[in-house]
Amino acid sequence: MEQTRRSFLAGAAAGLAARETLALDGGAPAVTVPAERQAELTRWPRYGEEEKRALVEMLDSQRFYQEIPLLEEDLRRHLGVPYAKAHMNCTSSLISAFFAIDLPRGSELMAPSYTAWATTAPLHLFGLVPLFVDINPRTMTFDLEDARRKLNGRVKAVVPMHSFGNPCDMDEICAFAREHGLVVIEDAAQAQGASLQGKPVGAWGEIGCFSFQTSKILPAIEGGAGVYRTRELYERATMFGNYELPASFPEDSPYRTYAGTGMGPKFRIHPLAAAIARRQLPKMDKLNELVDRQVRALTDRLVELPGLSRPYTRPDARRVYWTGHMLFIDETKAGCAKEKLVKALQAEGVRVAPGRYDEQHRYRLYSEAKWWHHPVQIPEDLPGTTEVNRTSIKLPVFYEEAGELIEQYVKAFEKVWARRAELARS
Repeated sequence: MEQTRRSFLAGAAAGLAARETLALDGGAPAVTVPAERQAELTRWPRYGEEEKRALVEMLDSQRFYQEIPLLEEDLRRHLGVPYAKAHMNCTSSLISAFFAIDLPRGSELMAPSYTAWATTAPLHLFGLVPLFVDINPRTMTFDLEDARRKLNGRVKAVVPMHSFGNPCDMDEICAFAREHGLVVIEDAAQAQGASLQGKPVGAWGEIGCFSFQTSKILPAIEGGAGVYRTRELYERATMFGNYELPASFPEDSPYRTYAGTGMGPKFRIHPLAAAIARRQLPKMDKLNELVDRQVRALTDRLVELPGLSRPYTRPDARRVYWTGHMLFIDETKAGCAKEKLVKALQAEGVRVAPGRYDEQHRYRLYSEAKWWHHPVQIPEDLPGTTEVNRTSIKLPVFYEEAGELIEQYVKAFEKVWARRAELARS
């Protein structure tokens, strides 16, 4: 009955939309919410009096560094992990992780090409080599079946990345890793607050890495963190970029002797960033819930239009959204090219863009043998990655209740879809 009612309402709306002239052709745009209000709804990051007061108090008191261990304690408690280390960014936490796992030179780490550079580019610093794995086009995340096909004797670790906040199949990935004796490092830079089976992402593998950069879900302008399953990994990772911390390790630690130098780099988070992250963390889950509710209010209606779908998220997963949310356009079912639909939607006032994202294997660094222990295998084709980049569009997320704007977005999509045959011929 509900499906029948929904179909009737969708048909009625489509009928109304079909009588309206597209903004591309001189009609009135469907989105009329003022630009200033739209900017406020999508404004990120959001800092208030609590963050400002914390920074002023720190500057006035000159007690700077106490915020760092307090943040680490908060992260341990929030994520349910035994060890956490704040970092200057997620890149430094990944670099420390690659050092911490202490693999033989020439070892390969499976990682998606559909990721930011920090997931794979630093591997050459330790004589390690990426083995690029495809993504599942339904989820945009690590394709375990492709990993099974590509597994070889040099592979010693896997680095799944939770794309745009959608959790990878960590239960299956961890089972695969245990079966083959592989280390799991989670790149959770885009997924702070996401979980699978009630367990936070980043806490599934031996190491999890997070970003607090200004666009991220826990924004501290710059910053990051690593979380670790064992004391050994924590001490080794921490020793790498924190010259001052080995002195605090227990007497039996093999890394205590590196006090004063670490391994040379300095990866300490800025104390002001730590203070901001601490004040943002208690607000994060509630805000993630609000964002998810807004996204669903929009996409539950849009996916009823021919050729529109959204990334699949498992029923036992809680996803979050980094910088926006994706939809997929099947041009065959829609009957029109994505490029033309996007242009028409933009004319209606929808903030939509092609959803293309990085493909690491296409960058020059990986093709130059001089940087690598042995040549990186550059895949001829990653069909899942290609499909996602070909079909995806990106819409904004709203950080306040945005009912009026959501209604106007729905109207804009219905209006464009009602005229998509004309657009296809244009």
